Amino acid sequence: MTSPAESAGNAPSPIAALALKLVGGVTILAALVDFLVLLLPPDLLNRTWQINTTTQLVDRGIVPLVGIALLFTGFWIDSYVSGKRGRVNLLLDARFWTCLLACILGLLFAILTPVHMNNVRLQSQEALTQVSSEATEATNQLDQRLNAEVTQQRDRIISLLSNPEQIEQLIASGEVTAEQAAQIRQFEDNPNSLDEFLTGQASELRTRLETEIGSRREEAAQRVRAEATKVSIRISLSSLLLAVGYIGIGLSGLRRLITI
Repeated sequence: MTSPAESAGNAPSPIAALALKLVGGVTILAALVDFLVLLLPPDLLNRTWQINTTTQLVDRGIVPLVGIALLFTGFWIDSYVSGKRGRVNLLLDARFWTCLLACILGLLFAILTPVHMNNVRLQSQEALTQVSSEATEATNQLDQRLNAEVTQQRDRIISLLSNPEQIEQLIASGEVTAEQAAQIRQFEDNPNSLDEFLTGQASELRTRLETEIGSRREEAAQRVRAEATKVSIRISLSSLLLAVGYIGIGLSGLRRLITI
């Protein structure tokens, strides 16, 4: 009479083992195809391409790991039910190639960790340089704008001084107050005070606008640093964890297969 243990040993692999191996294998192959598509066409000298590609690889890096876990679970169920523990040719064993793939992926993610951090750092420096350049350009344009406004105001005041009736018309229409009109008339007796007045106004306006430009530059720089730090930490830590997971599975699996 056959014992239950013998019956279990002679029983074929359950559908669960076959399903896990198939799903695991398909998941790994689909993920590898996805990785290959992400790398095409390669643009290795483009830092933006490197950062975007690394980000997508890391974000999808868990998929092959899940496939490997499913595949090994299927093999474990198969060996447990069938009771087969004998040595097999490693080159013909799918588990060997899966462990080897895990080691390769682990090495890949380990390399991507420092590379990505360096790329993000360089990109952040470029962005900060661009922010500084834009602020400098805005300051240079400010000089041109102030000079144009000073010239325009001087010409207008001189025109008003040469036509006193126009001043009265502006007062009547409410465009100029009586205080402003009195100040304009003072410039007729002391022309030098006009330049002093316009220079003082331009200086006050310059100070206010330069403060605004400096504030916007500092805010932009803070946003660049914060975004770079967030991206660098998230992707680098995820890549490092994936590297540890893949290498751990790959090396432990190879060691076990070799010692069987």
